Amino acid sequence: MILAATGPSAYWYLTRGSGVVALLLLTAGVLLGVLTSTRSAAPRWPRFVISGLHRNVTLLALVFVGIHVVTTILDGYSPIGLRDAVLPFASRYRPVWLGLGAVALDLLLALIATSLLRARLGLRTWKLVHWFAYMSWPVALVHALGTGSDARTGWFGLLALGSATLVVLAVFWRVAVTRSGPGAVRLAAGAAALAVPVTIAVWAAGGPLASGWARRAGTPSRLLASQVPTSAAASSSLASALPMAPFQAPVRGTFSISAPGSDGLVTVSLTARADGGTKGLLHVILRGVPLENGGVEMSASSVSFGPRASPHAYSGEIVSLAGSRLGASVQDSQGGVLALMLELRLDSSNQTLTGSLHVS
Repeated sequence: MILAATGPSAYWYLTRGSGVVALLLLTAGVLLGVLTSTRSAAPRWPRFVISGLHRNVTLLALVFVGIHVVTTILDGYSPIGLRDAVLPFASRYRPVWLGLGAVALDLLLALIATSLLRARLGLRTWKLVHWFAYMSWPVALVHALGTGSDARTGWFGLLALGSATLVVLAVFWRVAVTRSGPGAVRLAAGAAALAVPVTIAVWAAGGPLASGWARRAGTPSRLLASQVPTSAAASSSLASALPMAPFQAPVRGTFSISAPGSDGLVTVSLTARADGGTKGLLHVILRGVPLENGGVEMSASSVSFGPRASPHAYSGEIVSLAGSRLGASVQDSQGGVLALMLELRLDSSNQTLTGSLHVS
């Protein structure tokens, strides 16, 4: 069974999880920081409790950012080193968007360092650094959208929208309750709080959420899976040749494994046809490190699917892999997305495969 030992490493899951938790903690830190700056308090929540919670949440966010960085380096999928985590825009992998993650980390480190040295730096310098540290939240959000594996998922979109809404409402509330300072400055702060997430949303729609982002973001060519461009005609042909999703069909085909290349990686190629009334063709490519038990630890993938007249009408990548069950997300040139779920049975004696395909 080739696929039984194939899949992203545990580090990959830790990287994703710790990054999401860090973003949530940064959001909570910003909200608590706003409460602290307005000197808000309640009988059950005195000001020193809110201030202490703000400090501890920020420290916890730094811990999860550290886990995110370490697991990313240990995963080895991308050419990312410790220097890339702290030195912005120096990485070979998506330099701008990974660099923003380094900026967010550096801002957090500056916040922690100046807080420890607050007595020596003076209140004015500390406040200046503290205000700059608030920039770590939008910077981290752009980093997550630009490099994150979950940027296109619905749950992450809701998380990002919810976080942005809370931050904007918190800033609006601070502007409303704070009477000190020129009115123009407070109005500009409220406008900026709204403009930043709106700008991020517009950028994301034409960037990470659009097709072809991996290449435009600066992913090294060796990590890019080969994809064949599609046209509106191919999409139209696909719509008429395939049943309307969701549908299920039996599949059968062949697979092969290449010899290790100069980089030590092997390529597993699966080609199958969906029988019955579907008459679709499916092609899956896995790249990864060969394991001792005969499996492959996946480091990159590509998936194409379509009718026989246009077999590459949809293209994408594997998003889940557990034993002989393979999940993929594919998209056509018009932005239509299909979720593919494959249940495969592999026969190593003659390198054939059978199974079922569920399309939704």
